[in-house]
Amino acid sequence: MAPLTLKRSGAPRAAPPPQPIGELTAASEARYSSGIDELDRVLGGGVVPGSVILIGGDPGIGKSTLVLQALAHLAARGTALYVSGEESPQQIKMRADRLGVDASQLLVFAETHLETVLEQTRKIAPLILAVDSIQTVFTEDLQAAPGSIGQIRESAARIVQFAKREDLACILVGHVTKEGAFAGPRVLEHMVDTALYFEGDRGHPFRILRAVKNRFGSTNEIGVFEMKQEGLLAVENPSALFLAERPVDVPGSVVIASVEGTRPILVELQALVSPTALGTPRRTTLGVDHNRIALLVAILEKKMGLQLGGHDIFVNVAGGVRIDEPAADLGALLAVASSFIDRPIDPQALVIGEVGLAGEVRAVGQVEARVREAAKLGFARCIVPEGSRRQLPDIPKMRVEGVQSIQQAWDLLLA
Repeated sequence: MAPLTLKRSGAPRAAPPPQPIGELTAASEARYSSGIDELDRVLGGGVVPGSVILIGGDPGIGKSTLVLQALAHLAARGTALYVSGEESPQQIKMRADRLGVDASQLLVFAETHLETVLEQTRKIAPLILAVDSIQTVFTEDLQAAPGSIGQIRESAARIVQFAKREDLACILVGHVTKEGAFAGPRVLEHMVDTALYFEGDRGHPFRILRAVKNRFGSTNEIGVFEMKQEGLLAVENPSALFLAERPVDVPGSVVIASVEGTRPILVELQALVSPTALGTPRRTTLGVDHNRIALLVAILEKKMGLQLGGHDIFVNVAGGVRIDEPAADLGALLAVASSFIDRPIDPQALVIGEVGLAGEVRAVGQVEARVREAAKLGFARCIVPEGSRRQLPDIPKMRVEGVQSIQQAWDLLLA
């Protein structure tokens, strides 16, 4: 196969000379609200002119829906151009009618030829450009099929350069692989200013929008959405939503608190421990790290004497949320123990803490925000690391109990 060739023409453009950093003037960071509070939260306050945002997720999870809703609101400030390489204008109109979108300054352009897209964008001079998806766009300068790694890289680079030169906000929609990464090279994430991933199951109504890169805001914030007939709706109180169907007085169920950026979220963590006839028991996890659960099970066996070697263990975070921080350790450990001894944990208790290999419970960050969120939702009791409890102020209607080891936590909740 012939090597890829890229045709370049024209002399290199003049560039300003290097300047001392002390003489540079910081640019003002104006932002446009997308009209979707959860999206603005993840972006760091809104869309920055000249920024390029990459949104990825599984097929059908809501990427195009979110982009169309955001463009409809931004079109009230100026022209918004939606370039679609996968759907016809009639299909987009059907979705717009379902979402109740009717914006006279929202323009739809079904095209995949990059040069044509940039030419029309230059003529229209919109406030924001959206390309859905970057994998369908191709340039004639590159002798490769649309969707190939070379085409994706070159097309994205041209769009990024155009957006920076014209001070144009741009949203790129990207496909993802089975592993959840953007299809094509990881260079896409390096080229853009912000990379967002949609998490969640298409069969589940909840969607999590998470930033993995953000030059204009924090990468710790998440946005929570609920998919309904009228589109993606922002969830203002995720904790109440995730705990709405929580069973009471059921072994293996515990409420934990995770902090995403500045927002504490309470979720239910469930564990099921059952005897197995298999030679190798199963360890299945959803929403938590598999290796972390294996470590916690080993701690339970060593420090608490539980014989879990002949049991299957299943751990799940209800609601389709993924928890990556160690503050969920103590809750996961107690959920497994609760299911094993078939004894429920106090449904009014929130459990927070990192567990070490010696069975100690270590302090975690932002405990006060977690506890206050629990108090707001009606929880009356909170089990926290002793090191964190000493730093907490008095919180009305909340009994905070500090523990230094998993044995103390066991005595408080399972004895």
